[in-house]
Amino acid sequence: MPGTPHDDDTVVVGRIGRPHGVRGLATVEVRTDDPDLRFAPGTVLRTDPAARGPLTVVDKRWHSGTLLLQLAAPSGEVYDARETVDTLRNTMLLVPVAELPEIEDPDAFYDHQLVGLSARLPDGSVIGEVTAVRHEAQDLLVVRRGEGGEVLVPFVAAIVPTVDVAGGFLVVDPPEGLLEL
Repeated sequence: MPGTPHDDDTVVVGRIGRPHGVRGLATVEVRTDDPDLRFAPGTVLRTDPAARGPLTVVDKRWHSGTLLLQLAAPSGEVYDARETVDTLRNTMLLVPVAELPEIEDPDAFYDHQLVGLSARLPDGSVIGEVTAVRHEAQDLLVVRRGEGGEVLVPFVAAIVPTVDVAGGFLVVDPPEGLLEL
């Protein structure tokens, strides 16, 4: 059933960047609304590629708006040198979908809930499938068109008035010209 998480469904909460300093701290590009919870010391994170993890958060601090983590390998060995942390660069940090809190706002969704939904016009005709959500100046749905190509749809109530996760679709009521781009 669409929208039902499987045991192995995960979402990306961060990406390891370059090392910071010489003591084994890694910069992290945060991709979660609650980094203090997601990266609390003691938290175990899955990784992509999977062979690099799971990684355990040993220490967390902020430096000039950048999240810095000290991590431990599955063996328990702490990454404590710039060179060893550099081997983790571009590793995606993941958490199971089942561990995500329920969203209280009925008009808010996790990206993984939207990807895979059928995009339909108000008359019910299918225009494509949501393949990604981009977070730029505003949230954009990437819709792969049936006849090929993609269209970016601003994810705002005026243009996407209906999202039915359980039903596996959303409705796009595009302004004139949006789908011709």
